[in-house]
Amino acid sequence: MKPTFLNPQKPWLTTMIQKRTPGEIIATIQKAIPAGAEAFGIQIDQLERQYHTEEVYREIFAAMEGRPVYVTYYRGNQNGDRPDEELEEGLYKLASAGATLCDVMSDFYAPHPDQVATDEAAVARQIKLIDNLHSMGAEVLVSAHFNKYATPLRVLEAAKMQKTRGADIAKIVINTDTPAQQIEHFSTIELLKQELGIPYLFLTSNQCHLIRRIGPLMGVCMYLCVYEHDALSTPMQPLLHQVKAIRDNFALFESEEA
Repeated sequence: MKPTFLNPQKPWLTTMIQKRTPGEIIATIQKAIPAGAEAFGIQIDQLERQYHTEEVYREIFAAMEGRPVYVTYYRGNQNGDRPDEELEEGLYKLASAGATLCDVMSDFYAPHPDQVATDEAAVARQIKLIDNLHSMGAEVLVSAHFNKYATPLRVLEAAKMQKTRGADIAKIVINTDTPAQQIEHFSTIELLKQELGIPYLFLTSNQCHLIRRIGPLMGVCMYLCVYEHDALSTPMQPLLHQVKAIRDNFALFESEEA
């Protein structure tokens, strides 16, 4: 059966990788698998442009030994200032190569500071892109990086918008700068759990990162972690061995309580 990010029995340990060459990516995959990686996330936008080919993607995916792979093809990084139409073609190439889950920014075709487009023409094009990716056998995550704090209701509103455009998974990333804001995230997760109706990936950046470590214990659909911190990795993403210990110990506690 083809791997899937939908309906896992537990929140997967998804190891994110940002490297410049296929060899570096594969080397990290080979270290992460015995350390407990259950899925991978590859930011292809960090891979040098000369390697953006189906042949290279297939080689990378094969190294995962059947594990599902989440891919991003964001603006910037090695993609520079390429227009969204070219990024769209990059997503199609990744889906054709066998990517499990493709990330579609929710301001595709109409860049916005919150990454949430409301332009009707842009929304229609996003829906078509998502439908096409589905027809190629890919699952679709629709993402928005707010780059600021947002209330639980604002997060839910954006996630519902992503759902209406065809998202299999909604992804919202907001900034968190105070303990009070961090506590409010528990309400955000509960609201998404009760109201959204599809899996969601709710993440926080800046000063407070607790949700990245315990959010999946409360309903967030997966962990985004890294095997190691290096020059390109996202500092807020916890280490694989750390979140594996958190998840495994929590499961042990639950079994003892039962």
